[in-house]
Amino acid sequence: MVGTMGVALSVCTLPGQVTSDRLGPGKMELGLGIHGEPGAAVADLQPVDVVVSHVLKQILSTETNYVPITRGNRVVLMINGLGATPVMELMIAAGKAVPNLQLEHGLAVERVYTGSFMTSLDMAGFSISIMKADEVILKHLDATTKAPHWPVGVDGNRPPAKIPVPMPPSHSMKSDESLGRPLQLSQQGHVLEVTIEAAAEAVVNLRDRLNEWDSKVGDGDCGSTMYRGATAILEDKKKYYPLNDAAETVNEIGASIRRVMGGTSGILYHIFCKAAYAKLKASSKSGITSKQWAEALEASIAAVSKYGGATAGYRTMLDALIPAAAVLQERLSAGIDPSTAFILSSEAAIAGAESTKHMQAQAGRSTYISPEILASVPDPGAMAAAAWYRAAALAVKDMYQAS
Repeated sequence: MVGTMGVALSVCTLPGQVTSDRLGPGKMELGLGIHGEPGAAVADLQPVDVVVSHVLKQILSTETNYVPITRGNRVVLMINGLGATPVMELMIAAGKAVPNLQLEHGLAVERVYTGSFMTSLDMAGFSISIMKADEVILKHLDATTKAPHWPVGVDGNRPPAKIPVPMPPSHSMKSDESLGRPLQLSQQGHVLEVTIEAAAEAVVNLRDRLNEWDSKVGDGDCGSTMYRGATAILEDKKKYYPLNDAAETVNEIGASIRRVMGGTSGILYHIFCKAAYAKLKASSKSGITSKQWAEALEASIAAVSKYGGATAGYRTMLDALIPAAAVLQERLSAGIDPSTAFILSSEAAIAGAESTKHMQAQAGRSTYISPEILASVPDPGAMAAAAWYRAAALAVKDMYQAS
């Protein structure tokens, strides 16, 4: 009832013997034995989804009838590490295997076990096992045991047992087909497009410097993370953003960020956009005023502060955005031209970001860094926020000067 196939990137060490070098760099072996016995084939290294798909086809082949498993059956999946494969990589393989079994092979996956259950010392790779299941089998698998490495999870989360029907990918969660880039842009829509483009390109151009700063005070990927978000925004803007509707456009920016950015910054920027969307949605649909934009910025800052736990002086992106919002409200209340107020507030954002050099971090990964190191560089998140905010302000100013 069980079909198994292994994939390895290295041959295991046999105690007292010289390790075989039959697997060179960039090669993998399919079907090799647990003690290093030669497998069915040696091939070039492939992406994990390709490898998993191939292994599952071999196990479940209707031509060889290796195991009596057919469409509609209930199965149990085991992803087993061979000794030198991190759990995270095993989880990636499991994440590829479950939907493949459901969608490609029409099987109901009842349980998934991921871990190193039978290893081969230091062999890099994994094996996939598929077992036909019924209620009796599942009952035995869920039974309590003192075996130290058997993951009994009677009340734990499991993948859906029902076989899903594949649906076409959807960019947005909304069913409103009217959302998308309009054929004709209004004046506000044109301004919004140019502003978004300028802000995103500023982040793209700053990627390497952000990574350099973050390598000293963080995990070195702030620029790459922000770059992913910015490039997704530039791409999605061409098709999905209803630019004549400011609120919905901000919401779609949040959707782009949520899809690709990841990490803490991705979560916080998604919250930022959601808060702005909620504020703008309550505003007039005929056109968003500069005052309403300023209020949306303040709502976004409040949301990020609430859920991120940071405020002014914590050495985060808020140290750029809080002074910017304050200056923007102050200048608009004084009756200054909105584009000028925007420019002045962006100068405050730059100054606020630069001032983070003199702050001791109180939120995020930088809290673990010594003050001497922190004093050498500004906070990357603050600098990124200041950069896109400044670029947006300059774009608005240039547009209104040109008109």
